[in-house]
This record gives sequence, structure tokens and C-alpha cells, in this order.
Amino acid sequence: MAINFNAALGNGPQTLAFREKRGEILAANLANADTPNFKARDLDFKSVLKQTVASGVTMERTHAGHITPQQQLFGANLMYRNPSQVSLDGNTVESHVEQAKYAENAVRYQASLSFLSDDFSGMKLALRGQ
Repeated sequence: MAINFNAALGNGPQTLAFREKRGEILAANLANADTPNFKARDLDFKSVLKQTVASGVTMERTHAGHITPQQQLFGANLMYRNPSQVSLDGNTVESHVEQAKYAENAVRYQASLSFLSDDFSGMKLALRGQ
């Protein structure tokens, strides 16, 4: 009997990939905290989940003069973050906010790794017949 990893692991691999990409985006925000006119960006897990579950309509450019759709990752738009207070140079990165979001994302990434590890451990036990 063949093992279906998609069924066995559920959405764990996609969640891990999302957390990895979000970590990269948040790290880029922190790295550009002093770059004039840099705009902080982020992915929202709820919007990604909603976009994944719903079979929504996708935007498509049919003419060169049309506005291009926003950059999408994991089926959701990569959004700009609205700061509490914009700096004089136009930068919207608030280091304390980005650090907190990065730490939260890192904890959730570790939790996702732990859940996947448990799934693999369960599959190993099932294969051994124990």
C-alpha cells in the first residue's frame, strides 16, 4: 500500500513554507529600518487561509495599459504595513513592531516543525507495526 504524504501531513508543509517566507519578509523589513522611503510589508495568515479555502476570482491583465495586480504569495496579497507614526524620511518600519512579529513568527515556525516531526514519528511507528 502506498503512503499518501499529502493526506498524512495535512497542511503542515504549506504552513511551514508560509512561516519561512513571512520570516524572510519581516527580516527584510528589519534590515531596511534605516532605508529612506522603504515601506514595511507583511503577510497575514488569516488572509492566506481564507484565500486557500475560498475558490475566489483571480485578477488577470488583459491589456498592457491595465494596472498590474499586487504581488501574491501563497495566494494572498503581500500588503504594506501601516505604521503608528511615519518617519520623516518616509520609512514605515517600526523596529519594535517588526521584532515582535518576527519573534512570534519564529515561535510559530518552531511549532509547525514540531507538529511535522510528530506526524513523521507517527508514520514511522505505523510502518514498523508497533
